[in-house]
Amino acid sequence: MTGPTVTLLIADDDEVTRSGLRTLLAAQPGITVVGEAADGVEAVERARILRPDVLLMDVRMPRLNGIEATRQLVAEAAGPPKVVVITTFENDGYVTAALSAGASGFVLKRLPVRRIAEAVRVVAAGEAVLFPAALGRMVAPRPLGSAEALPRAALTGREEEVLRLMATGLSNPEIAESLTVSLQTVKTHVGNVLTKLAAQNRTHAVVIAYESGLVVPGFAG
Repeated sequence: MTGPTVTLLIADDDEVTRSGLRTLLAAQPGITVVGEAADGVEAVERARILRPDVLLMDVRMPRLNGIEATRQLVAEAAGPPKVVVITTFENDGYVTAALSAGASGFVLKRLPVRRIAEAVRVVAAGEAVLFPAALGRMVAPRPLGSAEALPRAALTGREEEVLRLMATGLSNPEIAESLTVSLQTVKTHVGNVLTKLAAQNRTHAVVIAYESGLVVPGFAG
């Protein structure tokens, strides 16, 4: 692999899992594991000191869970790490809360290590890691009339279309190809969507889209 090395911090309260992830991910090209944390408090402290590019964060941890740890890190102005939530179950309700708090994506612990490593690299490069089918099962849709529903009137028709394609897991270049528009145009639309929805990142925007009912599980674009 070419390109810069991604520095990674691993936070998991299970020592065997944490040690295994460290050993396996450290052996992957382009990734340097700079440290470990056994709970959310330690994850925040270690992230502030080590300043990793990416934090692989378990959500169910003692003292401070991954949701609050993510929220604390994202709220800091001094370049917080990208957070990738790692979980055992596809229906883990904690994951969507972490995504809403600012995590850039999630991976399942049962995935092959090469796929977890690829997720770390993708997030470090500024993209999101989505598993649309799994995310659709996690998110509980809310009535469209609720205060938390997507303010559809605020989005243009094209912006809604871009958001739907984001929810299928497409990258910006893939959306550009699908809509036959320039990459810069897509980036502008994505930026507008994030601003109008007050979303932390594109993953959070997709969570909002599912919760509002704009995107439903099984949507294929």
